[in-house]
Amino acid sequence: MEALALNLLPDGVEHDQLGRSYLHSRQLLTLDRAWGVGENATGWTAQCTVNSMSSKRRAALRNRGTAENPPNRFQTIAYEPDPGLDDTDAPSPRTRFLQDCSRSLITYNDSPDVGFSASINPYRGCEHGCIYCYARPTHEFFGLSAGLDFESQIFVKEKAPELLRQELLAKKWEPQVVAMSTVTDPYQPIEGRSKLARGCLEVLAEFRNPVGIITKNHLVKRDIDWLKKLHRFNACSVFLSITTLCNELHRVLEPRTCQPIRRLEAIRELTAAGIPVGVLVAPVLPGLSDHELPEILESAARAGATRAGYVMLRLPHAVRKLFADWLQQHYPDRREKVLSRVRSVRDGRLNDTQWGRRMRGQGIFAEQIEQLFTVTCAKLGLNRGHHELSAEHFRRPGAQQLTFFDSPSDGPDQ
Repeated sequence: MEALALNLLPDGVEHDQLGRSYLHSRQLLTLDRAWGVGENATGWTAQCTVNSMSSKRRAALRNRGTAENPPNRFQTIAYEPDPGLDDTDAPSPRTRFLQDCSRSLITYNDSPDVGFSASINPYRGCEHGCIYCYARPTHEFFGLSAGLDFESQIFVKEKAPELLRQELLAKKWEPQVVAMSTVTDPYQPIEGRSKLARGCLEVLAEFRNPVGIITKNHLVKRDIDWLKKLHRFNACSVFLSITTLCNELHRVLEPRTCQPIRRLEAIRELTAAGIPVGVLVAPVLPGLSDHELPEILESAARAGATRAGYVMLRLPHAVRKLFADWLQQHYPDRREKVLSRVRSVRDGRLNDTQWGRRMRGQGIFAEQIEQLFTVTCAKLGLNRGHHELSAEHFRRPGAQQLTFFDSPSDGPDQ
């Protein structure tokens, strides 16, 4: 990938002024600032991403879900690589972290099939590089691509904990469960340094506001201290997302996520700490990983998971071609079978956006997967009873006096 960059604005320009510009979704040029933890910004630039990799280079790229940058559906201009370009020895593109100047953090939805209405995402884009990720097309709103850009150009909401605190303090906030990781994973690699998800958990614990976390990264166990504090008020749950237990498939399917065995270890450690833990088999890949469903559920149950769910593969917009190309590169002998099976659960298409169907699919194969999931959960004792997180202990700090049973400190449990 090449980047055409030029100095556009000097350092010290107000963030809000720039934020209104760089979030314009239909501009080819995007304003960004190189971001590093504990470092000063290097200056604002205008960047235009060019998909100039040769076919040989794409095949040689390692530790990325894709080397492609398919055209942005909102733009009329697309770039094509020089067919004579030989760049097979060029280094892999480094991940860039860009400052996100959002003025709010909590987003809302009215979808009837996701189970929550409020959510937070400290990052836009995800370095995990999962080829199937339904969130990839969201990068197109910023003039970028759903392909390599999505996993190598990460927007970081540096003020996420501060924004969350302001919104929870507002009188209009109605205490409710906040979902964390509804678009991108809050525990993707940069979280190890930035600690923005941890900062948000600290704020939620201070307000005793319930939170549900979904992640593919064992890093979540780092925050057991704050999770235990939330659990005292029945205000947290964690789901580890596991797509496959096959290391070979995992390596090319989710190249920068932690290994499945480490996610099982996280389930085990969270359970030992008393945190409610579940497993989310997501996504189920028809014809590729669906046969692993019972084994994943059994392994998670042995590790201590008490809840389980699954989501059928979704391929919106550019993800359809990205996934088909990925199959051709890694599993050419299975490509047509997998795509045919996907169509069979999507009424003849590769994607279905209809509420009520998009998460589980339809047709005989979808019904078989649902029956297999239901029977396996019953056999393992998963999903017994009904567990709901509670917002009844929500408080705005400073608004109430401590009771005898309250801790005089809002710090994490020792």
